[in-house]
Amino acid sequence: MDAPAQRIARLTPLADVLAAVGREVQPVAPREVELRMALGCVLAADATVPARPGAPIAMLDGWALRAEDTIGASGYSPALLTTVPTRIEVGQPMPLGSDCVAPSDAVKVSGAQAEALATINPGDGVLPAGGDCDGKTPLRRAGEVLRLIDMAALGAAGVSYVSAFAPRILIVPLREGDVFDSIVSLLGADMVGHSLPQLGGCGDTLAAAFAKDEIDAIVAIGGTGEGRNDTSVRTLAGQGRLIVHGVALSPGETAAFGLVEGRPVLLLPGRLDAALAAWVTLGRPLLDRLAARTAENETGELVPLSRKVASTVGMAELVPVRRINGQAEPLASKYLSLSALARSDGCILVPAESEGYSAGSQVRLRPWP
Repeated sequence: MDAPAQRIARLTPLADVLAAVGREVQPVAPREVELRMALGCVLAADATVPARPGAPIAMLDGWALRAEDTIGASGYSPALLTTVPTRIEVGQPMPLGSDCVAPSDAVKVSGAQAEALATINPGDGVLPAGGDCDGKTPLRRAGEVLRLIDMAALGAAGVSYVSAFAPRILIVPLREGDVFDSIVSLLGADMVGHSLPQLGGCGDTLAAAFAKDEIDAIVAIGGTGEGRNDTSVRTLAGQGRLIVHGVALSPGETAAFGLVEGRPVLLLPGRLDAALAAWVTLGRPLLDRLAARTAENETGELVPLSRKVASTVGMAELVPVRRINGQAEPLASKYLSLSALARSDGCILVPAESEGYSAGSQVRLRPWP
């Protein structure tokens, strides 16, 4: 006898689903993450390094000498130096007794005699000990997001690993096909810098995904509807705790959320636009919680709407828009075609309590993955 088809009993308001995510999902335990993999991660501990440099070094190619020996020197009135100064290159330690670096053309050497052709100030061309970092002040503090510029600075300081909140997300396409491949690529790209995504094989069962170790959360694609072959929600309910099936979100109504052994599970519809809408509105906040990030879904520029957007009260709606002459032009609603998605520059979210926005309303343009 066939198992009963899974059914959506009711559509849960998006705000209630987000509240459940905030209540049920906690940040992962900190782990040591290779620096090159940590872009966008929240640091769990201060990133500190020993004082650099340990001794004064040259900041330019030239001559290492004592500034007092060049006082009053100019091209018209050279100052005779007591000894021939040492040639030095960027990054080399300063010779004992020297306190500045003169440019190559500021010193004239003739045999065993040298003259300064310009006055050089103490410290010119020199990076003092601790000039890059004093060894006490963190380069980046716990709770801050690691940016590209931070990675460059830490890497230059010799840091290879950082302590960070880096969730391990298993992405599982439950069916094969171009659409599923596209959704997997989209999710993987959006997680870069927030987590350490891992990919399950196409056709893997959800039960097999639940059994995998060293995973902090699972995002599965497909099988959330009421079709004869849709079983992902029933599997989640049977092996864990189903919290929501059916979200008052257009598109994305069949998305589901729950827990298996304390690990969050987000089930996305197998249709591209529905999966995208559910990910932007639910997946990103879930990922933010796991990664100890402040919510990022409210980031984005405020722009005026070029024309009216109508929406059904009680349903939150994701609308793709493109920017034209500083305004946001709506491109589609309900079903988001491939053409509308490809032409769009982002999306806006119409809340469930709203009938839409009138032309000229300020709307927040959210970025796509």
